[in-house]
Amino acid sequence: MGMPRFVRAKNNDESSSNIYVANCGPAVGISHDDIASVFSDFGEVNGVYAADDSGTRVIVSYSHHSSAQSAFLALNGHTCPQLGGRSLHIRYSVQNPIPKDKVSDLVPVSITASDLAISGIYLVHDFISAEEEEELLQAVDCRPWNCLSKRRVQHYGYEFCYDTRNVNTRHCLGELPSFVSPILERISSCPTFKNVENTVLDQVTVNEYPSGVGLSPHIDTHSAFEDLIFSLSLSGPCIMEFRRYESGDQLPRIASSSVAKTEGPEDDSNFIRRAIHLPPRSLLLMSGEARYAWHHYIPHHKIDKVNDKVIRRASRRVSFTFRKVRTDACKCAFPQYCDSQR
Repeated sequence: MGMPRFVRAKNNDESSSNIYVANCGPAVGISHDDIASVFSDFGEVNGVYAADDSGTRVIVSYSHHSSAQSAFLALNGHTCPQLGGRSLHIRYSVQNPIPKDKVSDLVPVSITASDLAISGIYLVHDFISAEEEEELLQAVDCRPWNCLSKRRVQHYGYEFCYDTRNVNTRHCLGELPSFVSPILERISSCPTFKNVENTVLDQVTVNEYPSGVGLSPHIDTHSAFEDLIFSLSLSGPCIMEFRRYESGDQLPRIASSSVAKTEGPEDDSNFIRRAIHLPPRSLLLMSGEARYAWHHYIPHHKIDKVNDKVIRRASRRVSFTFRKVRTDACKCAFPQYCDSQR
């Protein structure tokens, strides 16, 4: 999350209409609606907000400070039967306005590719069934994993070298495993995707992400892979974010922005930022502008906020990335991002 909306009130100021409530939230099976229902007994509730990324602490905002006082006196330090018998720890909180010279780390999350409005992005929900998902997970779990610093990977067809961000095309690992064949056949015949019939995908990377582990912003190396990059999400959901830097492939020093175009105050780099929700069993295609000109990444969160809904990440998320290894120089229309043309 970005800068918090609320901070602790000085000297536990009782004139505040907002209270911070610990030990309840989506991470322990208590929805914001359930919390609002309990706290509305003390007065009109304007809203219930996540206090941080833990999923176990919330802010309850009342219309009047007397309601906050009543809730504090009645519930602080006591168990609440309506909230699973959990003992609540409460203090007063005040709203923390975002300074005008700061930008928020929050970005609206799209559910569909059309809402995301990035050319070349396609998303198919429920591309595979739950049974097929389980079969794929069992297949990779029967094979050896390579351990990176925070996640595990498997490579098929060609190994992706993280130190060079490229592949050695002279060292083929063999044919792709048979368990991905149905996926490749379905991709080639899916009406959502254009110009895929004659594309022979020959490289697969399987990533396993524990809860809270994401992926740093990057563009898949132009000289390594061709235009179409498919990502199949298994086991757990995540948010994938996209950044378009006008300065090209070099990441600017500023790591946060608003949704609209924003100027980074340190180096005057301009970028646009957008996000999309990837549910389990969905297939994402990045092609054209989305593949060549937008950095994509997965924030390192345990809790994702999808518009007004808080979603806790699963204990693991596994992705299958399907690509075609490039055998000639990239001649894309985005030379400022292209290692072949710079």
